[in-house]
Amino acid sequence: MKTLVLNAPGHFQQSETDLNTELQDGEVLLKIHRIGICGTDYHAFRGKQPFFSYPRILGHELGAEVVAISAGVDNVVVGDKVSVEPYINCGKCQACRNGKTNCCEKLQVLGVHSDGGMREFLKVPANKVYASKTLSYEQLALVETLGIGSHAVNRAQVQANDLVLVIGAGPIGLSVIQFAKLKGAKVAVMDMNEGRLAFCKQQLKVDETILLKDNDPVEAIRGVLNGDLPTAVFDATGNPASMMQAFKYVAHGGRLTFVGLFQGDVTFNDPEFHRREVTLLASRNALPEDFTSIIAAMENGTLDTHPWVSHRVPFDSLIDSFETLLLPESRVIKAVIEL
Repeated sequence: MKTLVLNAPGHFQQSETDLNTELQDGEVLLKIHRIGICGTDYHAFRGKQPFFSYPRILGHELGAEVVAISAGVDNVVVGDKVSVEPYINCGKCQACRNGKTNCCEKLQVLGVHSDGGMREFLKVPANKVYASKTLSYEQLALVETLGIGSHAVNRAQVQANDLVLVIGAGPIGLSVIQFAKLKGAKVAVMDMNEGRLAFCKQQLKVDETILLKDNDPVEAIRGVLNGDLPTAVFDATGNPASMMQAFKYVAHGGRLTFVGLFQGDVTFNDPEFHRREVTLLASRNALPEDFTSIIAAMENGTLDTHPWVSHRVPFDSLIDSFETLLLPESRVIKAVIEL
């Protein structure tokens, strides 16, 4: 089967690898049709992804077809189109026992800790696939990205009366925006890229946009929020300077949620942190219920993902195209590999 391996930062290799079709009880065999490219993949290509080792088959945002099932599988049948939850958890640790499977102590994320879906076929536990009768493979490949935003917004307990600031208008920031808007909150987004801000305004209908320049961001934030500061701030940049600066943007009594991460330490001024009584949250991955609720919302039209995909890349062209997707002039919102 065709397989793409990231052997080292900046070095993909495409090859033919053997396919073992033997399934363990509770497994399914998938034919991969669409693969979303996310920040994790870009960071891995640049050599800046935490919890990562090489060589690695990337790919954890997957739209796939069930081509074989093992004994005991009853949630899908051969021929189903599915989205894949790529978080392979142990089911036994304290986090799993408490229903926090997204941050299992022994978590193996496909495409990060173990090999993922940048290949023609993939075996996964059947309880990690979610079928839809109506969604396309491309839509199903977007479910995991949306799950990141859904989980983050739920972690922060966003309500309709919140003032929300999303920092970073990449795919993860966009997913946070989608679910904050669904909660009925007023949403502002801040980014350095005018094109991405225009996309947020036109396609996602955010209430306010803030172009991050050399001026004081706090003053700019207060300017669009009638003098107030946001009660819920989400940093989706994975940039250490941005994340540490974000403490200054939170209203007294508000919440700061780090959706992105980086390799290093976060520091902040403790007296100011206490004076504001800020709640600091980390948000990692998503939960099974996020996948089911997102697919339902996409099926009934509550979530429209059609504006998201800006670039489509054939699998056989990815090696030649990947670096161009990183360039600002490419204006990538979301890229999807077609297989």
